[in-house]
Amino acid sequence: MLDNNNVKENTMTDNFDISADPEAEGDDGYVRSYLTFISNGLNYGVDNAHVVEIVTDYSLRPLPMVPEYIRGIINLRGEVIPIIDLRLRLGCYDNIASSCTIILQDDATTIGLIVDQVSQVQDIDLKKTVPIPVESKQELTNRMISLDDGTVILVLNFEALIA
Repeated sequence: MLDNNNVKENTMTDNFDISADPEAEGDDGYVRSYLTFISNGLNYGVDNAHVVEIVTDYSLRPLPMVPEYIRGIINLRGEVIPIIDLRLRLGCYDNIASSCTIILQDDATTIGLIVDQVSQVQDIDLKKTVPIPVESKQELTNRMISLDDGTVILVLNFEALIA
């Protein structure tokens, strides 16, 4: 349970500071739009501010001598973009073919993220997110939220993904 007296203290972890964007505060709290998707049976969300587009038809060119989770590169309208398979990045080696790739961008970095399925864009109140328990903390996710329907969404840490 989130203690409302310590909201600022409990909502800041690993490059995730809800107080950093004063315009994000509205009547319902700090609400941001997240693109939700499924990978390896888990629900994830990435801040919609990072999402450029979703592509399904592209020619992937493999690269030698890179980590196996980097599936290759694509040429998207003249821009060469590295493609990361989220399943492999998370250590799941089930080979499930997916042609759904989310193109993400932050300042000078653009990547593609292969996921199993894109779900929807959803507004998430950041005050209702909680840190992932220390004993099960993953490097690519830093917060989670349980929705009214019981769905748990893991908030993807974009900065850790591109590091």
